[in-house]
Amino acid sequence: MKVVIIIPTYNERDNITRLIPALQRQFSGIPHDMHILVVDDTSPDGTADAVRAESGRYPNIFLLSGTKQGLGAAYIRGMKHAVGELHADAVMEMDADFSHKPEDVPRLLEVLAKGADFVIGSRYVSGGKIPDNWGLLRRMISKWGNLFARYVAGLYRVRDCTAGFRAIRASILRQIDLDGLGVKGYAFQLALLHQALLKHARVAEVAVEFVDRVEGTTKMRTSDILEFMLNSWKIRFKSSKTFMKFAAVGLSGLLVNLASFTAFLNAGLHKFLASPLAIEVSIITNFLLNNAWTFADRETASSFHQKLVKFNLVSLVALGASYTTFLALSFLFPQVSPQVHQAIGVIPGTLVNYVFNSWWTFRGDQR
Repeated sequence: MKVVIIIPTYNERDNITRLIPALQRQFSGIPHDMHILVVDDTSPDGTADAVRAESGRYPNIFLLSGTKQGLGAAYIRGMKHAVGELHADAVMEMDADFSHKPEDVPRLLEVLAKGADFVIGSRYVSGGKIPDNWGLLRRMISKWGNLFARYVAGLYRVRDCTAGFRAIRASILRQIDLDGLGVKGYAFQLALLHQALLKHARVAEVAVEFVDRVEGTTKMRTSDILEFMLNSWKIRFKSSKTFMKFAAVGLSGLLVNLASFTAFLNAGLHKFLASPLAIEVSIITNFLLNNAWTFADRETASSFHQKLVKFNLVSLVALGASYTTFLALSFLFPQVSPQVHQAIGVIPGTLVNYVFNSWWTFRGDQR
């Protein structure tokens, strides 16, 4: 496996001249083809010159220079170069300031080699750690920022959403429109993780100790924090938009359901037979609308007919939920119009439909 460690730099001359040899020592014990790509934002302190000097000693060192646009912009530039030009099988994100320990690199790659797609060096799983000497404000920014990302953006199952020490398969990156992430600063970490999860990447977290930098100064600005918060809400809105589309289709399905149910009753069918038949009619119309609109942007491995079969299988479960509700209400409240019972029964069926169809029937292609 060819692995490229991407290290963004801006005025990191003193750190990079120590980090490169430290990583080379780790490479000797790693069973992969290891490389380092330094993405320098035209540092005035001569960081690029220092990297060029190191590349004379080590042939696996590469330099990519560009204008200063932010951490995210540097990573996007670096990942596109690593995957497209260097033909990497995997990339790693790593800070230049020794906040991430070089000796943890083999641990992350070991988990990647065992089948994970996206490995996070996590500060917030058991065994992970942040610096003891951090003040209250720094701890709050880190911990509450991470909680903000998890619960606002909806990335609940990931404990460290904002970590900058990660190993990622190139196959996942090729599925993501990096330029389309629309972020330049630290919000990149959240945006990339979110997209990887949408592509159903297998995410794993490895406990690491985050170490405070000794040389140089932090590059995080207030604008980075604002971009991060806005991007969290943006992710939540986009996720909600899919559900809103699904709900709109469900509403149309409700109208189809009730119209069909009434038509079947008028045709002389018993209400206990008319109910499941009306549900099936709405299932078919819902599938056609969801396939053409709600999930139209998802590239799936399944054909139209396969998705239709999956949709119907899921809908059988949803039908069970709806019909059980209809029966229960019919026996508990016989004086109420059966159309009301039918309408209420649609609610649990809609929730079952959305959850299973989103994550199975219209699941994005993982190739």
